[in-house]
Amino acid sequence: MTAAPQVRKRIVLINGHPDPRPERFCAALAQAYVEGAAKAGHDIRRIDVASSDAPLVRSRDAFMAPPDPAIADVQKVIADADHLVIIYPLWLGGPPALLKAWLEQVFRYGFALAAPGDARGVKGLLSGRSARVVVTMGMPAAFFRFVFFAHGLKAVSRGILWISGMAPIRESIIGNVEGGDLGHRLRWLSRMKALGEAGR
Repeated sequence: MTAAPQVRKRIVLINGHPDPRPERFCAALAQAYVEGAAKAGHDIRRIDVASSDAPLVRSRDAFMAPPDPAIADVQKVIADADHLVIIYPLWLGGPPALLKAWLEQVFRYGFALAAPGDARGVKGLLSGRSARVVVTMGMPAAFFRFVFFAHGLKAVSRGILWISGMAPIRESIIGNVEGGDLGHRLRWLSRMKALGEAGR
């Protein structure tokens, strides 16, 4: 029996590390995923938040207003995608400030959420898309999950993606990245490449 052919997906990968240097582990994970996805024939787009100069959202009016052209282009890319991947390091218990500010620009009313008054309760506008959130950290993954209850991950996976209507949302927690264990890093790079090939 032959395996069923894999469905080609449109995937957007966001490297949320504020440091643009390619030697950062988040950049390596992103590259591994992109290589795997491309090898499998997926349509893969990579966005590096470190290169963004989007301003901060400082008011409700700014959040309700149309975004600037660069952010609108990102919104179009995400709207056309089947699957979204976000990779970032855990800084002070959550996503880095630059990534959070960028997400506030992108996932605004009219794109990710219906504006107040347009729907009863909260209505996500990005249903029909799946997502994966990958977070790296120096502490052990189990410590982050069971002592800190993975709040710095759920702020993105549930507080932004799930509420926008995306499902399913899968999570990958990569701990002990500062330990200098090359084998640990290589295993995760291989795993990310496999996830890219699978489009998950």
